[in-house]
Amino acid sequence: MTNRPRASLGRVLDDLGATLLELVHGDPDRPAEIGGIVILDPLDEPVLPSHALVLGVGLHEPDQIADVLRDLGRQQAAGLVVRSPIAAGDLLAAAVAESGVALLALTRGASWDQLAVLLRSLLADGDVGEAETLAGMPSGDLFALANATAALLDAPVTIEDRGSRVLAFSGRQDEADKARVETVLGRQVPQRYFRLLTEYGIFRELYRTDRPVHVPPLPTNGETFTIPRVAVAVRAGDEILGSIWAAVRDPLTAERSQALCDAAKLVALHMLRIRAGADVERRLRADLVSTALEGGPGARAALDRLGLADQHLVVLALGIIAFDSEDSVVQTDESLVSQAGLAGERQRLADAFAMHLGAVHPRAAAALVGDVAYGLIPVRPDRSDGEERAVRIGKHFLERIGDRVTASIGVGPVVAEAAHLPNARAGADRALRVLRTGRGAPRVARLADVHVDTLLLELRDLIEARGDEPTGPIARLVAYDRQHNTDLVETLRAWLDAFGDVAAAAAAVYVHPNTFRYRLRRLAEVGGLDLDDPDSRFAAMLQLRLVSPPHRLMTR
Repeated sequence: MTNRPRASLGRVLDDLGATLLELVHGDPDRPAEIGGIVILDPLDEPVLPSHALVLGVGLHEPDQIADVLRDLGRQQAAGLVVRSPIAAGDLLAAAVAESGVALLALTRGASWDQLAVLLRSLLADGDVGEAETLAGMPSGDLFALANATAALLDAPVTIEDRGSRVLAFSGRQDEADKARVETVLGRQVPQRYFRLLTEYGIFRELYRTDRPVHVPPLPTNGETFTIPRVAVAVRAGDEILGSIWAAVRDPLTAERSQALCDAAKLVALHMLRIRAGADVERRLRADLVSTALEGGPGARAALDRLGLADQHLVVLALGIIAFDSEDSVVQTDESLVSQAGLAGERQRLADAFAMHLGAVHPRAAAALVGDVAYGLIPVRPDRSDGEERAVRIGKHFLERIGDRVTASIGVGPVVAEAAHLPNARAGADRALRVLRTGRGAPRVARLADVHVDTLLLELRDLIEARGDEPTGPIARLVAYDRQHNTDLVETLRAWLDAFGDVAAAAAAVYVHPNTFRYRLRRLAEVGGLDLDDPDSRFAAMLQLRLVSPPHRLMTR
């Protein structure tokens, strides 16, 4: 075991080195802990946390890399990762020495997405909640367990879930074979090997016993085979949580077989702790986000624990919406799925939202509060496009989740103090409400984009609360339509919506313009409505939008 900090640069290289990362220049033994993972975007400079590890996607030229290193040094970043190979030379060595930022290279064939996920898993630093230990190891630290198991077996090890996805791996993976390297780089057993394991009955045998299972060499092509494996299932009672796989050239001794079985029991405890801890952390994070949004005396402390104190913030509100089968009438969430299913869908959407915001900024926070998932994103105080950037982030998220779930996002104004967060939340909520109730509306909007619509909704709430009914000309037209089965109210509505354009209004309600003109004269007579008076037209429009019954399509 090492005494380096849990989230240090040295820890990253210990666990991911050789297989994924190599140190090009710099000191890996700096004591400072890494504060977060940030993807570099030269067109939209991110707000870096202290001692960030920056992923330099697309950086290649030495001059460009050197400039980025110097800029990151001014922001106190810990390291910069670029794609291998990197041209060797004194320029980069001098830039690293000047900036104090380590330069690392990502192995060719590994994706940036995979690296970001692995780093965030490895560097989970307990922002909410204190770290615990199980059997002397940090709770949930599967990488440390993989390394300890590898030391006991003298063989490179992977820990995988039930779907053969790699959760953690030990060092020394270069001592295995091409299949293992592909598995680690892809964080998933390649499909062709998975099929072979299934055909050979390895998984069936693995899940039937609690003893190690020998896996014979598998063909990689006509002449080359993998080296043998030994695997053991990771169980919690009758539930299969995953498995441990060791690449071994010789059969395990009885002592090492027992050590592998003991390791499986310990891994099960840690995997259960991760699963339970995720639920606890989710609830705690939701409490912190909720407390911050309330803006009371505990808001500052909540922002401190979220790592968002002294930041300019923008609030996003994400909610599920749905239409009926004919896509004509907005329905409530409950009409889409059962309550239990809806709650699960909301939580899955909130988790995906949190992951997406975390990729944008490592200190962004998101949590499900009630039936809305709220996101808090830091923005740079020296830029005025915080709301617009939040709109872009929201649109990108909705594009990524596709049409499987129909959702909308309201964006509140940027605030500089915790005391103003309730107003920002209210703004995001008001924008979201308009999006959830308006057919054909955009899926992401700022409060400024839908301000008039929010005022109309709030006026309608007031009118409904008081039980107001139509009065004056509108009341007379409603009564006349009910008594004579006519469409004078709809005629007036169409005419007002068309700004007095008879041809357009007639087309909207599918009647001849002459018929429409006759009905327009008739409604003026019946309702006692002066259509030439702007105040009368405005009063009629307000009542039609806020007080009168919803319109129906004219068919005659």
